[in-house]
Amino acid sequence: MTHKPLAQNQGFSLIELLIVVAIILIIAAIAIPNMLRSKLAANEAAAVSNMRSITTAEATYSASYGSAQGYAPQLALLGPGATCDPTHACIIDNVLGCPNEPCFKDGFNFFVMSNSAAIPFLDFAVTSTPQNWGGTGAKNLCATEDGVLRYELNANASKAAAIAHDTCASFAQYNAI
Repeated sequence: MTHKPLAQNQGFSLIELLIVVAIILIIAAIAIPNMLRSKLAANEAAAVSNMRSITTAEATYSASYGSAQGYAPQLALLGPGATCDPTHACIIDNVLGCPNEPCFKDGFNFFVMSNSAAIPFLDFAVTSTPQNWGGTGAKNLCATEDGVLRYELNANASKAAAIAHDTCASFAQYNAI
């Protein structure tokens, strides 16, 4: 009586499966932190781009509405409306030109303010700060009517409001990008 050999396709052993899972976990442990750093860098790059859009929109607003209006002291004035006028200039999108600041886009909050108390607003300061410090970004950004984008030195937390014009313009606290 001869015995037939058992089929060779019995599947993977538990040890083989554990080794494959361990290799996948090691690869994930290496890749995930790099992916998170890349996402943070992408959010910060988007914030810089949005800041440039806002400073350009401020220059356009001032040129369009002249010395009677000056600069827009709120992002909503730069955003869309039923008609394009000094109260809704239709220069930036409804996300950055939201009705109530801060306006949130790409992981960052955006604010605008002016030192001037009334029309014409002779200056502005725009601020961009991460909504979740260390998660969506790690830089507080600001710019004034000079168009220079700056980041806060030694920052360790997000801002809850706009950075004042004179503070942003101070190179003791902020460096140009």
